[in-house]
Amino acid sequence: MELSDLRIFRAVVAEGGITRAAEKLHRVQSNVTTRVRQLEENLGVELFIREGKKLHLSPAGQTLLGYAERLLDMAQDARDAVQDSTPRGTLRLGSMESTAAVRLPAALSRFHERYPEVTLELRTGNPQQLARAVLDGEIDAALAAEPIADAPFEKIPVYNEKLVLIAAADQPAIESANEGTPRTLLAFETGCPHRQRLEDWFGRQGEMPDRIIELGSYHAMIGCTVAGMGVALLPKSVLDGFAEKKRLSVHALPPDHDHAQTVLLWRKGAHSPKIAALIDVLRETQSD
Repeated sequence: MELSDLRIFRAVVAEGGITRAAEKLHRVQSNVTTRVRQLEENLGVELFIREGKKLHLSPAGQTLLGYAERLLDMAQDARDAVQDSTPRGTLRLGSMESTAAVRLPAALSRFHERYPEVTLELRTGNPQQLARAVLDGEIDAALAAEPIADAPFEKIPVYNEKLVLIAAADQPAIESANEGTPRTLLAFETGCPHRQRLEDWFGRQGEMPDRIIELGSYHAMIGCTVAGMGVALLPKSVLDGFAEKKRLSVHALPPDHDHAQTVLLWRKGAHSPKIAALIDVLRETQSD
C-alpha cells in the first residue's frame, strides 16, 4: 500500500465518485478505477459498495479512511519539516571539556533564547571520541581541537586557544623539558590533543616523562598542580576563571606549541538549519 493509493482513495471519497476524483487528480478515469481495484485486492476487502455508477463507503472503507487521513497528514507534516529552514527538534552537540566549561555557556544560553524550539543535548569527550560519535550518528556536531581528518567531515574554525604550561607557584621558569621541569605530567586520557602536544614537546628535546597521571577534569588537574604533583598543559582561557591563580606559576611554550585551533565539525552532507544557527551564534559570541 503506497501513499499515492491512499491519495486516490481519499479523493474518490471526497469527490463522491471516480469521475470527479479523476478530474481533481488530473488522471484518466480508468487509471483511478484500476488503482482503487488494486488497493482493494492488496487489502483483501471491498472498500466501496457499488450501486451502478454510485459508490458508497463499505465498513472496511470507513475504517481505512481514518487511517488514510492520518497517514497522509503525517506525510505532509514530514515533508514540511524537512523543507522547513526554521531550526527545531534536538541538537546533539559534542565538545571538549575545556570548551564546554569556558566557551559554551554564553553561546548556548543565547542559542536557547533565540531558538526555543530546539532542545540542546551536550556530551563531552576528547577529539577522537567526538569525531567517532559524529560519524556514528550519535551526535550532530562537535567542537574539537585539530588535527581532525578532513575527508569525512565539514568543519569551520571557531576558537584559537592559547596554551600554557602550569606548575606549582614555586616552580622556577620553565625553558625546556630537560631543565628543572617536573617530570610528572597531569593530563587527560590518551586521545587528548593537549596531552599529545605536551608529550611531543618532551620528545622533541629527547626527554620522556617519568610518569603521567590521568585525570578526569580541569579542576582536578589544576588542584593537583597547585599541590606540586606535576606540570600540565591547558588553554589559558581555563585559567581565566580560576580564582586562586596566584597559587600557580604559568609558563609560556615555544610558538609552534602554544596555540590550538578548535573547530566545529559535522559529517559531510549533514548540514542542517540547526547547525547553521549554531554557527551564527558561535560567531556572534566569539566577537562579544
